Amino acid sequence: MCGIVGAFLRGKPCLAALVRGLRVLEYRGYDSVGVGVLQAGELVVRRKAGRIEELERLLAADAGALDEVSVGIGHSRWATHGPPTDENAHPHCDWRGRIALVHNGIIENYQELRAELALRKIPLRSQTDTEVLAHWIGIELEGAGGDLAEAVRRALLRVRGYYAIAVLSGGERPQMVASREGPPLCLASTPEGAWLASDPLALIEHARDIVFLEDGDVAELAPGKLVVRGRDGALVARESVHVAWNAEAADRGGFAHFMLKEIHEQPDVVARGLFGRVDLERGDVTLPGEFFSDASLKQVTRVQISACGTALHAGLVARYLIEGLAGVPVDVDFASEFRYRQPVLVPGTLALGISQSGETADTLAALRLARSLGCRQLSFCNAVGSTMVRESEATLLLEAGPEIGVASTKAFVAMLVAATLFAVRLGRARARLTRAAASELLGELGRMRMNLERLLTREVVDKIRALAERHKDARGFLFLARGINYPIALEGALKLKEISYKHAEGYAAGEMKHGPIAMIDRDMTTVVIASRDSVASKVRSNIEQIRARGGPVICVGDDEESLAVSDERVVVPGLSPWLSPIANVVPLQLFAYHVALARGCDIDKPRNLAKSVTVE
Repeated sequence: MCGIVGAFLRGKPCLAALVRGLRVLEYRGYDSVGVGVLQAGELVVRRKAGRIEELERLLAADAGALDEVSVGIGHSRWATHGPPTDENAHPHCDWRGRIALVHNGIIENYQELRAELALRKIPLRSQTDTEVLAHWIGIELEGAGGDLAEAVRRALLRVRGYYAIAVLSGGERPQMVASREGPPLCLASTPEGAWLASDPLALIEHARDIVFLEDGDVAELAPGKLVVRGRDGALVARESVHVAWNAEAADRGGFAHFMLKEIHEQPDVVARGLFGRVDLERGDVTLPGEFFSDASLKQVTRVQISACGTALHAGLVARYLIEGLAGVPVDVDFASEFRYRQPVLVPGTLALGISQSGETADTLAALRLARSLGCRQLSFCNAVGSTMVRESEATLLLEAGPEIGVASTKAFVAMLVAATLFAVRLGRARARLTRAAASELLGELGRMRMNLERLLTREVVDKIRALAERHKDARGFLFLARGINYPIALEGALKLKEISYKHAEGYAAGEMKHGPIAMIDRDMTTVVIASRDSVASKVRSNIEQIRARGGPVICVGDDEESLAVSDERVVVPGLSPWLSPIANVVPLQLFAYHVALARGCDIDKPRNLAKSVTVE
């Protein structure tokens, strides 16, 4: 959720780099922002409710007094405990002002710790759980002989919850310490400086070889120094991971919003997801490792998919693909529900987790539960070095590149590509899919880049913009589809809700008469996804029923008869029904974007949302 940065440089100013890092990570939270730096060995904290511009104004009021500081930490907050106020903004200090702390996560037993602080007569200035931890580190600092790393380790033994923290102390021997239990934290150190951040995207400006902390790690970092210890204080080794992402990916590249840029990147995302993985001559998918071999995949008797939000919708599409192409039964569950029920998993079940960040708390917990029940684990993930990638037996990397917009677009399409590739590989391994059928499907998938480019021409985009303008004031929206495109109806409704704040619901079209039809009138816009498949005639019946009751219908797809009987339409290139979700979702993304734009919403930073949900 929240974004954390830190820098400890050798004689070079760090404040501007901290602010740049916070701007890169602002997608993780933007309720308040702050920095804590060392000036002549003394801690100086500047924090403010609001976005980074508020912090920049606050720093400008210092008239450059902090411009030469070389050690500091920063934070961009998504509020959990306490509203977004100046007092609740990070960093938080202990009562003596010896340490500053930034925190992403939740301290579950903070009330208990807070009560103990009250008995010690230690004053509390905020409503946050973070300040409580800052005071406990301050208490332990005295017993640790002033060693910050040991004080952090001891204080965290008292904590229950999920956290990623960075802590700074001054004096004659400045120290910077980081630790994690759940949310991600990555570090880098070179002779010139050391850096930390919640996301490697904030580090690649400075270093490409990055260390990802594991749960329970406590690390001290400085220029040329990175020492990691476990909960017991023993030294542990953490290998670095080389991150090859392009720094320009964190820039809007001339687009008005990251979301729009990322929608337009989807043709390239499809191409990257296929590169080196498709063998048309063999009619198969080439994936590295024994996990994806015929012998290994023949042991899979069932697939259990766990995911959240947009990733869950990708999992629902994956169910249709895996059952249809490989003949393997699939269950799909909200990760947040799966982890708290008592699932019964048959022998041979493969647990598949899907997450853009690889740090989604519920999805990680679901995979861990499945592993404890004897399942093998596969992940679809976009983040090299993430917890999910490190913990899974195998990973199909999405190759989408950094996704900054809070509302996922290109990562979702990359998940659909990964699902198709895995379903084909599983189908071929189990002799359910013939070489000819697989080759034909993969060949069409290879042409998907061109088809998506057709959907992103100025003519099509302008048409969708006009549709959005006409329907932006609708009372609500109903998204309907059947079969493999039903999850796309869910995703289209979710995108509209996320960024435009309009009420929207996605339904399987066959369920319309079982309740939702009561909502139909001229002020309720229905978006129907209609592909040329075995249920096309059923979808057309839904369109006719809506129009008979005066409801306006927008049809998206390639079924000509459905398009003809609708009020308005967006034509999608004709595709195999298996691949239609990849193309059908693009007009829905653009529609949501332009409705939000017409309504004046903050598209890249929608209210109350954060990009990566790393806590419950």
